[in-house]
Formats: sequence, structure tokens, C-alpha cells
Amino acid sequence: MATMTSARILLVSIKHRWLPVLAMLAVTLISGCAVNPVSGQREIVLMSESQEIAIGRQNHPEIIARFGLYDDPELQQYVTDVGERLAAKSHRAGLVYRFTVLDSTDVNAFALPGGYIYITRGLLAYLNSEAEMAAVLGHEIGHVTARHSVRQQTAATAAGFGYTIASILVPELGYAQVQDIYGLLSNALLSGYGREHELEADRLGADYLARTGADPEAMLSVISVLKNQDDFFRQQAEAEGREHQGYHGLFATHPDNDTRLQQMIQQATLTPATEQIDDNRETFLNQIDGMVFGDNVQQGIRRGQDFYHPDMDFGLHFPDTWVIKNRPDRLIAIAPQGSAQIQIQADDINRRIPPEEFMVKRLGLKRLQQGQPLDIKGLEGYTGLTEMNTAKGPRVGRVSVVYLKNRAFIFSGVALNQSSAAQADEVFLATAMSLHQLTREERRLAKPLRIKVIKAKKNSRYSEMAKRSPIDSYAELQLRLINNQYPNGEPTAGSLVKIIQ
Repeated sequence: MATMTSARILLVSIKHRWLPVLAMLAVTLISGCAVNPVSGQREIVLMSESQEIAIGRQNHPEIIARFGLYDDPELQQYVTDVGERLAAKSHRAGLVYRFTVLDSTDVNAFALPGGYIYITRGLLAYLNSEAEMAAVLGHEIGHVTARHSVRQQTAATAAGFGYTIASILVPELGYAQVQDIYGLLSNALLSGYGREHELEADRLGADYLARTGADPEAMLSVISVLKNQDDFFRQQAEAEGREHQGYHGLFATHPDNDTRLQQMIQQATLTPATEQIDDNRETFLNQIDGMVFGDNVQQGIRRGQDFYHPDMDFGLHFPDTWVIKNRPDRLIAIAPQGSAQIQIQADDINRRIPPEEFMVKRLGLKRLQQGQPLDIKGLEGYTGLTEMNTAKGPRVGRVSVVYLKNRAFIFSGVALNQSSAAQADEVFLATAMSLHQLTREERRLAKPLRIKVIKAKKNSRYSEMAKRSPIDSYAELQLRLINNQYPNGEPTAGSLVKIIQ
């Protein structure tokens, strides 16, 4: 009896004490109501349209700085024209949309809040019609019109807000273990939102395609292209004895034979259009004829296990079977099964100090073990072992610094598998020792590959095209991929085909 009375007093005390907090929360949520442009329903959002646009405007320069703008004004304008035609039929036609082709090998497209939409040349290379490109752009426009980023932010904020209020009312939730559980629940909720948002963007994209007279079925065609590519990467990983990471970009959440998506597309075909247009395959292929395929000069060029950077005038060699990833600010090479990796970055030298001193003052490496100087055909360097933080905990790795002209090249290598650490360490050192200025022959090789559109002859076969292709590996399969004829299709006589030269 006494216990029940104490509990009742405690609840009344809590209720009165935190009534102002709950009232303030209610006011915040009510004032945050807005009409969703797509559904027409009122919903709680914690960001105004002006704030949404400001986020896109502020982050756009950072996206360009990170990925680079693809230098082809005619292609940029073509993508913009197609995108604006879709945007004009969207639920937020009053926004000024900006469509940008990024100079990136990544196969992806994405949108920032407020109408900033990006598609990579890496993705354009694998598309085969204007309708497919429009499907990608329509999907991203759908994310903008439905304000998915705003709704995602609101959900994340609400999850955090809910935890804060709950922890005030029930102090036990402040314990670390409970915080971890609550974080997992919040993440699961937000992951669920992601799936629904993707489907809604598909539905809207298909609808915008139909409104402009394009075939909404192009949405399924794009998904097929990307699924084929994922299958190829899985095959490639298995052949090279490494783990397949899976595709995480555009349409990654779509399972094969997505029934809900197919139903949405069928519904979109009922949308009346002002005029019917074909897929404009030839127009699209003419626009990407000559487009860079793979690495561009500004990013450096991979040729097999060699890497050439003509602008920075250096070359490197990586071990066989290691996968080389070319990032805007670094190179990463990964061993089979991910057992080890090495990362290379370049930094300006501002003072004439020895490489050993550079490692201490610039890199902050104060506990270097087994340090020794390097002399690489006249290039000055230093190397040693130090402890590094990895996903599997602290590991001893090798750091090397080599001077070339006015830059310090920083090599950081670590083995995650201790049984192969000694062998990996030899690779780390050999990679650093391979740094050199480009030869005349290497400069000739340091040219980007480009797409060329040709007309297939009666006996054209990808196997024969592959023999003449400069693609280093899996040339036949890659030619089938970029022409959407993977895994065993062949061109028909008179059809337009993309090759790499």
C-alpha cells in the first residue's frame, strides 16, 4: 500500500515537473507541420524549404571539389535538358533544379536537398538510352519532391528527441547498455524508412517519365543494368579470391523481380502524356561517344597493376592480385580477402627537412620502430614501423615517406591478418620503393580510355572486340556490361555498340 502511494506521488511529481518540457515539445512539433508536396498531407518536419535549399547550395561546391565536374559542356547541357523536362512535370516544378555530371568512375547518382542532382560519368557509361538516363534522373527528382532528406532528418531528430525525453523521465535509460540498444532500434527504424523512400522515389520517377511521354519501363531496365554489374563484380571477386563488398549505390535496395515496383510502373503507364517519345537510344549514344571511361588524367590512370599520374609526374607499381582503388585524395590497394591494405597520399613539402623529421613533425609519429633511411634511385625517403588503429584493433604497420620534387609521398600499410604480416610488410616496402618519375613510354600510356560508338557488322562478336580492346582485364564481359548484353549476349548486325579505345 505504502509503495503504491509513493509511486503515485513520484509520477505526479514527474508529470508536473516536466509538463513545461512536454508542452514545449508539442509546440515544436505542431509548428513543424508542413504539407508534403507529393501526398498533399500535413506532416511533421523540422526544416523549412528555405533551409532545405540552403543545405543544397552550401554543399554543392563541396561535392564538385570532391568528385570533380566532368569537362564536357555539351554533355552537361544534354543531361540538364532531360532533367529539366522531367522536373517541369514534377510535384515541385517551382524549384530551380541543377543537374551535374561528375567526373567520377563510381556508378551512382544522388541528390542534395533543394534540387541539386548528380549523375556520374561512371554510371552514364553503362546506360544505353536517354530513357534510362531519364529514369535515373526521375528517381533522384522523386527524392527531392518528396523531401526524403528532410523527412529522414526529422525522423533522426525525433528518435534522438524521444530518447532525451525518455531518459529524463526514466533515468535508468541513461546507462550505456540501454543507449546502445536504443541506438540500434533507431537505426533499424531509419533503415526501414530508406526502403520506403526508395520505392516512393521509383514511383515518382516512373510517373514523371510517363508525364513526359517516356516509357516508365526504363526504370526496370536501369535496375537490370546495375544488377548485372553487381553479378559481374561478384564473379570477379571470387576469381581473384577476395570478398565481394556488394553494391551500395543507386537502386541497391531493390530485390530482383520487385513486385511492388513493377506494380508502380504499371500504374505509371496509365498516366496521360502530352506526347509519346521513343527511348532516344541513338541520341544518347551520340552524346556519350568520346566520353572518358575509367580513370581520367586529373585523377591518375590505372593500367593493370601500374598507376601513372601525368599531372603530378609519378608512377607506382602494385603487387599482382591486389585491387587498386583510385580515390580523389588517395590511392588504396587491397590484398586478396582484405588481409592487408596500403594507402598512398601526397603532401606538399614546405620546409627543407629530412623525411624522418617530416614523419615526426608533420605526421606526428613519435614512436617509430626499426626506422631506416631509403634511397630510391636518388629519391630520399625514410621508413619504419608504428602502431595503427584498425577495425580489428591495434596493429603494427609500416609507414614510409618518399620525397619526389616538392611533394612527400606517404605510404601507410597494415596487415589485418597477423599470419601474413611479414609477407605484407615486404609488399608495403616494395610499393614505396616503386615510386618514380614517369618515363616517356609511361606518359604515352597515361591517357584515358574513351567510349566509341560503332555500328555492328554481320559477324561482330564481343570476343573479337575484346582482343582489340585496351581494357586490362575481363574485357569481353565488360563490353557486354556496357552494352547491357551481359553475360552472353551478342550484337545484332546494324545495331549501335559501345567499344573502348
